Amino acid sequence: MRAIWNGTVIAESDDIVEVEGNAYFPASSLRQDLIGASDTHTVCPWKGTASYYSVTVDGTENTDAVWYYPEPKQAAAQIKDRVAFWKGVTVTP
Repeated sequence: MRAIWNGTVIAESDDIVEVEGNAYFPASSLRQDLIGASDTHTVCPWKGTASYYSVTVDGTENTDAVWYYPEPKQAAAQIKDRVAFWKGVTVTP
């Protein structure tokens, strides 16, 4: 699968874990040259506290378009070291 934003592949992998309709890619598949850390955090009652990255492609930033759980709760252990996308990022087979 591929995660694409602004015409650029930002992650690609065949090792996908699906949770709640979201494709979680291995964090290692994410292009590090396109992301920057964000101060945003949200809390999911069963997964834990999510952190975010912003994506920049061709000078355009998509704030908080990537999320991950640095320390997921036991019920969500399968998404440890994985990232998911939203805010206009297209995930394709």
